Amino acid sequence: MPDQATVVGLGEILWDLLPSGRQLGGAPANFAYGCHVLGERAVVASRVGSDERGRDIQKALAAAGISGHFLQTDASQPTGTVEVEIGPEGEPKFRITRPVAWDSLEWTAEWQRLAESAHAVCFGSLAQRSGKSRSTIGKFLDAMPAGALRVFDVNLRQQFYSAEVIRESLDRATVAKLNHEEVPALRQLLAIEAPTEAGFSKVLLERFPLELVSITRGQLGSLLCDRNGRHEHKGFRVTVKDTVGAGDAFTAGLVHGMFEKRPLPELNDLANRMGAWVASHSGAMPAIPANGIESALAGIG
Repeated sequence: MPDQATVVGLGEILWDLLPSGRQLGGAPANFAYGCHVLGERAVVASRVGSDERGRDIQKALAAAGISGHFLQTDASQPTGTVEVEIGPEGEPKFRITRPVAWDSLEWTAEWQRLAESAHAVCFGSLAQRSGKSRSTIGKFLDAMPAGALRVFDVNLRQQFYSAEVIRESLDRATVAKLNHEEVPALRQLLAIEAPTEAGFSKVLLERFPLELVSITRGQLGSLLCDRNGRHEHKGFRVTVKDTVGAGDAFTAGLVHGMFEKRPLPELNDLANRMGAWVASHSGAMPAIPANGIESALAGIG
């Protein structure tokens, strides 16, 4: 692994229209920002409209320290937006517009070169709601080096998923990440009868070529399972501003820890600290603390 790994957030980028105002979002973009915070070379591979919101996304990425070089521009479809309502416990509810620019991700020679040089990618089910983007994401994953991390962040949204998309994504992934509320849906979609989260994770590891299964539980922590064992983390208590992007920050911590070959307990701890840090701020991309992210994460607990 080089000193600075290339990590790609592949799929949707959009504006989260929060009650507090507009925030740059989309799970792959949030993930990329978390990786940037942790010192990786973070890239967003997505598509925006040739409109003011698209130009603003370019500016916002640059301000966050992430290159917009691999953002495609769509001449006919608008930049994506999501209306976000925040519940009493800080949990978000989403209304996702369609069709938008990221429904037309295009496979290009430039994206192929990016895929061939990437050390990790995070992708989800939402950006695969259109056939064109689904095909492009599949080609990207297939072009990556054999030893690269392919993180499937299940990320079920509204009706934008199917059993076929879930199965094909798990077949291409090395890591499956989902939250505890998504487990029952996947049990049904994949006909898995295991009643416990640990048993469910074991079945995923048996059926698919996965190295790790991660189930997040909000403030109650997370479960990590690999082929050698499992580890449960109780999570950290913080004052929650909102939980938008907290799961994506968790995923960034997971990838960073896997690059460093940390054992499951340390992997779980880092990922939970990243999630708690984002949840304690408004929006998915809080500014890097003046005293550095390591100090900020060490202060959680």
